[in-house]
Amino acid sequence: MAISLVYDPRYHTFESWASLMVEAYAAQQLQIPTGDTNWQDWAAGMCAIDIFSNQGLPNPYQADTWDNWAAQTVNIVNAPTNEGNNILGQS
Repeated sequence: MAISLVYDPRYHTFESWASLMVEAYAAQQLQIPTGDTNWQDWAAGMCAIDIFSNQGLPNPYQADTWDNWAAQTVNIVNAPTNEGNNILGQS
């Protein structure tokens, strides 16, 4: 069983964060982001990866910004180390 992990998007641009995800999941052949990459289309591709498809990731087309979507994704995929401790500051 593979363990999924999503990098914390804080202090990243979309391109740098997505590049980390491309590297981490190279076997899944995620699209390498460029300045022309639509973040929502890219995120939809990430949601379709087997390892993430059953985790209930948020719909990127309903998110206002890439980093908000990524933060929600982190909080779903990465189990919090302390109860109520997540990167959105919500419990």
